[in-house]
Amino acid sequence: MVEIAEHSAERTATPETGVSLTERAVAHVKKEMAKSEGAIGFRISVKRTGCSGLMYAVEFAKERGDNDLVFPADDELDVYVDRKSLEYLKGTTVDFVQEGLTRQLMFNNPNVTAECGCGESFSVA
Repeated sequence: MVEIAEHSAERTATPETGVSLTERAVAHVKKEMAKSEGAIGFRISVKRTGCSGLMYAVEFAKERGDNDLVFPADDELDVYVDRKSLEYLKGTTVDFVQEGLTRQLMFNNPNVTAECGCGESFSVA
């Protein structure tokens, strides 16, 4: 069950039961979001696909969906997660990592029980 707290007339889940971003991830997302006209936040969801069954999907939110929960990443950035995806994402921290020429968002998801060899998909218990 996800704990919901009323905050500024928006239903907002706490980072412990929701999704959080590191400072590096916040800086990266805000920089990229500034290039996306009409973006109001960062959306993270889970899609059924891949050899392990699930994969992360990210995009910039243009509006708040009826089933979205909102997690403040900082004073200027909100993370949008739909209720169904949150069951797979509870407690996840997103980081932005640069290693050589590779730049990517990394998901530290405590719910993951297995990942495919290519790292594109995951499964949960």
